[in-house]
Amino acid sequence: PGSVAHPRRRPSDRARHLPVGMALLGRVVDGAGRPLDGLGPLGTDQMAPINARPVNPLDRAPITETLDVGVRAINAMLTVGRGQRLGLFAGTGVGKSVLLGMIARYTTADVIVVGLIGERGREVKEFIEQILGPEGRARSAVVAAPADSPPLMRLQGAAYATAIAEHFRDEGKNVLLIMDSLTRYAMAQREIALAIGEPPATKGYPPSVFAKLPVLVERAGNGVEGGGSITAFYTVLSEGDDQQDPIADAARGILDGHIVLDRHLAEAGHYPAIDIEQSISRAMHGITSTPHQHAARRLKQLYSRYQRSRDLISVGAYAAGSDPVLDQAIVLHDRIEAFLCQEIPDKVDMLQSLGQLTSLFE
Repeated sequence: PGSVAHPRRRPSDRARHLPVGMALLGRVVDGAGRPLDGLGPLGTDQMAPINARPVNPLDRAPITETLDVGVRAINAMLTVGRGQRLGLFAGTGVGKSVLLGMIARYTTADVIVVGLIGERGREVKEFIEQILGPEGRARSAVVAAPADSPPLMRLQGAAYATAIAEHFRDEGKNVLLIMDSLTRYAMAQREIALAIGEPPATKGYPPSVFAKLPVLVERAGNGVEGGGSITAFYTVLSEGDDQQDPIADAARGILDGHIVLDRHLAEAGHYPAIDIEQSISRAMHGITSTPHQHAARRLKQLYSRYQRSRDLISVGAYAAGSDPVLDQAIVLHDRIEAFLCQEIPDKVDMLQSLGQLTSLFE
């Protein structure tokens, strides 16, 4: 009479709790916490909900310290603060993954969490073995939900990577969270929303997509005063390098800054292909010294003035002496270009970056 409960089944919310902790460092798992690297079980009984409660905004510590990412153009021109959320806006094939790998290997963060969401399977293996490298992988936890996994698994993978980062932050560690990519996360949500009958809006994205993005991004950042931090880099694919893409537009509004990679710079062999005119770090003015800000602004001004007058200069139509700022930009152009470029194996820390920035104008 009545229903009989199955003896082996009991009500549980374990499905929403997944493994976290130090056992994940050096490991690669899928969106459900299952190892993908063939190194056996994770060996941890620490579990955490993948959708944690948001931190009270008044309890969050402000961004007051810089995070050294080992890339000169970012350290000097787009200084990153601990607990900042940045977008890396790029088209395909402009060096996005390589730049992320440099940041992961050279950062001063204690722990790195990488969420590879909706990427090609080949890219997942390549990112882990070649771009992250052994030194980066040893202090990294990687969550991979490739393009051929179901859309729910891709959404869960992004939430799980964030939950791992939150766990380390709550232990007082400074975490670097790399999410590649926010666009594929939005696409997974679009698939689900359209399947359940939501009306498509901008470029086929239903309204729930734009509601989900801030929920994910707001989980990163600083914890309570005296605790750890999650500094996050979210990549955003600009389709056809279109900066007006709806996801790129929405991301720009909810992040604390954006680093734009430019295809023309990449084609000219300028790596990393960071367009310093279009890029901005919103936390920079609060965490850097006044001389640093003046030098960065001066470099940006000279770089911008040269770019705008490039055609005049190249055809010899510009007469020296008619614009003192442009005269200085022409003299310093090669040094500025060299300053903004960096070879992949080279690590340039914060002190070196600032020293080289100020020495440009001496």
